Amino acid sequence: MPLSRALITFIKEFAYKLNMADEKLKVQNIVATASLGKPVSLVKLARSEANTEYNPEQFPGLVLRIKKPKSAVLVFSSGNLVCTGTKSIAQVKEVIDSVIKIIRKIGVKVTDKPKINVQNIVASGSVNLTLNLNLLTLELENTEYEPEQFPGLVYKLTKPNATFLLFSNGKLVCTGTRNRKELDDAKAQLLKNLKVALKNIKK
Repeated sequence: MPLSRALITFIKEFAYKLNMADEKLKVQNIVATASLGKPVSLVKLARSEANTEYNPEQFPGLVLRIKKPKSAVLVFSSGNLVCTGTKSIAQVKEVIDSVIKIIRKIGVKVTDKPKINVQNIVASGSVNLTLNLNLLTLELENTEYEPEQFPGLVYKLTKPNATFLLFSNGKLVCTGTRNRKELDDAKAQLLKNLKVALKNIKK
């Protein structure tokens, strides 16, 4: 089953920005959604807030930038929110609280605490192994490797659901998990699969 081109592009671009020195997977970005349960006038919000981008002819959502913790929130007229840029659930909650305060200024009365749903976690780390990516792509299923375009190998796990970007020096980026347990389980499964693949390569 082919990997999503958008997902591959995202993790490749993200990988260039990360310092991937940690052995334990370190969360770099959380994508979370929430709903205010009330409609929001994006025109009014754009006019009242300087840190916004709103081009309805190009995209139906408004981008609201929060300075602390640094993040970006997509706000839709339905009241649905998509938060990106945070590194913990605590930060997500802070951001959503900030958005509610801003929304209230334009007359939207948000009374209930929105339920936060984590959609994706991007993390970085290392497997502490030197990897021969050319051979690994032959041993592992669901891989994509185009070294002339990008130095990393894309490897998709199905259980748990996660996509890894692996580099020859052992550094990696993981995306697709929704909580710490899934993230740790994904890395454990990756190490298990790598061990089997490396054993087969040495035969």
